[in-house]
Amino acid sequence: PGSTILQACEVAGKEIPRYCYHERLSIAGNCRMCLVEVERAPKPVASCAQPVMPGQVIRTDSAITKKAREGVMEFLLSNHPLDCPICDQGGECDLQDQAMAHGSDRGRFTDNAFAGKRAVEDKNIGPLVATSMNRCIHCTRCVRFGSEVAGVDILGTTGRGNDMQIGTYVEKLFRTEMSGNVIDLCPVGALTSKPYAFTARTWELRNIESVDVLDAVGSNIHVSVRGQEVMRIIPRLHEDVNEEWISDKTRFAYDGLKRQRLTQPLTRGADGTLQAASWEDALVRVAGALRGTAPEQMRAVAGAMADAESMFALRDLFHKHGALSLHTEEVFPAGAAKGQLTERSGYVMNGGIAGIEDADLVLLVGVNPRYEGTLVNSRIRKAWLHNETDVALVGSPVDLTYTYDHLGEDARALADLASGKHAFSKRFHAAKRPLVILGTAPFAAAADGGASLHALTAGLAASAKGAEPGWGVFNVLHRSASQVAALDLDFNGATGGRFSGKDAKFVYLLGADAGTVRREELPKGCFVVYQGHHGDHGAQMADVVLPGAAYTEKSGTFVNTEGRLQRTAVAVSPPGLARADWKIVRALSEIAGTALPYSTLAEVREAMGRAVPALGGAVDSVAGNAFAANVKALREKGVPKEAAGGKLVPSILEMKDYFQTDAITRSSQTMAKCAGMF
Repeated sequence: PGSTILQACEVAGKEIPRYCYHERLSIAGNCRMCLVEVERAPKPVASCAQPVMPGQVIRTDSAITKKAREGVMEFLLSNHPLDCPICDQGGECDLQDQAMAHGSDRGRFTDNAFAGKRAVEDKNIGPLVATSMNRCIHCTRCVRFGSEVAGVDILGTTGRGNDMQIGTYVEKLFRTEMSGNVIDLCPVGALTSKPYAFTARTWELRNIESVDVLDAVGSNIHVSVRGQEVMRIIPRLHEDVNEEWISDKTRFAYDGLKRQRLTQPLTRGADGTLQAASWEDALVRVAGALRGTAPEQMRAVAGAMADAESMFALRDLFHKHGALSLHTEEVFPAGAAKGQLTERSGYVMNGGIAGIEDADLVLLVGVNPRYEGTLVNSRIRKAWLHNETDVALVGSPVDLTYTYDHLGEDARALADLASGKHAFSKRFHAAKRPLVILGTAPFAAAADGGASLHALTAGLAASAKGAEPGWGVFNVLHRSASQVAALDLDFNGATGGRFSGKDAKFVYLLGADAGTVRREELPKGCFVVYQGHHGDHGAQMADVVLPGAAYTEKSGTFVNTEGRLQRTAVAVSPPGLARADWKIVRALSEIAGTALPYSTLAEVREAMGRAVPALGGAVDSVAGNAFAANVKALREKGVPKEAAGGKLVPSILEMKDYFQTDAITRSSQTMAKCAGMF
């Protein structure tokens, strides 16, 4: 009950061919490929749009059904160009597959007027999606995706019958951070990838299951590889994280993996320039500086794409030398978070990404989820669209692809919400499943590193009177893939969350490229080591550069913003003399005379699991989302009256700033084109 004939047949194990139907989009019913014979019905029925009824007899392989499918295929192919040899969809094309399975061996269409097949002008909709509209079969999947999932009504249909076209009416760009998903949705070769055009065939590629590290959502991906080159990145289904969508940054930034790469160790010579060196020379120089520095003058900074294994090894190395100053580039008051909330509940999404769909109210605090966590934003839009979830925002006003109540630009609105003074308070306290989502960008601007804002937001979440017992009201949306694992490993814990170069004599940058650490802010004579995969901000200021591996070249553990443990996989080898990051730290410890007690990846993970049980869990497990256990203590403590800092401004306000946010995307020509055009 409540399902269509097509869905019922799927459950029964009978697959019905379709072009326009997609389980995550509304039903259009316009391709007619899913026709089936229903007993006592006068003609074949479109199974995608017909509700299933008790006692119905459905024939999916009868002569009438087969003839109907043949007829539909014949009409589609009468206007479809024979582009298969030069079409990028070849080998993974629904039209090819279904023509083989359900089409006739010949067509009856005769071009009596010698007018040729229908010809349609190609549209220019941006630097990412290539159009070949002669091939379009008018399934309208791309139109529905734009208006329902992406929230931009740019694509649409004009004309009728044989003159119908899909396009933008007036020429404009398909302006959305999720535009690449229409490439996967298109059942034919009408919409294909511009950067990938004519570079490889699907049967030449190996698909490696991995995860994305360009934001903290941890989207599941397939890395498609030919030889030792990443050819493309496509989404992998994961219902609890990214469903089957990925952001454009995830999909198209892979060309940045081939440019500006560090391929051999470099040391700064007497003339001030970086020169090639052997691994032995570089590590001996770093080890000498490490041994000759007092523990209180040592600093380590983990970048946005550092894996848990390398951060754990670096932590152990620093601890062996008595140093405790471990930082992340993304400012976070870890001491405050762990002090007032148990387990991970102070710095993860306690409600989970999939839990957004069950929420009846979402309050966004100092965050722009559209650009800081694109797939989180698509979930909020889904809840807003289908469940009529209320959305409110405290912070700078931004375009989120859905309507929301703007409650104010600073933290005073949060205190008023908790006390009942704000006009929105009644709705907030009446909600049974409210979610408060806190962004991390405002922490950097606050004098106290965001500790008071964190405490105020957590107190507000705990004060929600109508919230169901056990519901995770308090949620943090991070921007960096490494952040949750770093906080698990107590980075920022001993230092209050903010990096300070004062008195530093030795600074170790583990893929830190965001510009948090600046050479001019460090004391003269400070020794800087950069370990990473791109020649970006960190490498330019370093005395020694150690080439590491990117996320497609190593097996690394990453924990996403909801606390889900996931792993990348080795798709290609690191270029030149580059090595996996934890191995570099392990080799350095040996030369420094403080050898770490593990020498294989399995041993590192075993030791990491013993030290931090949450990082030793099973892949795809979620641990420590225990906000509900803290509600009573937080209510007794009361909600703070104010928070340090002024306006709550997200890290990205406009689309042009979205595409180049890290070392990989800054090295990508495709992302540079996007930043210039959008």
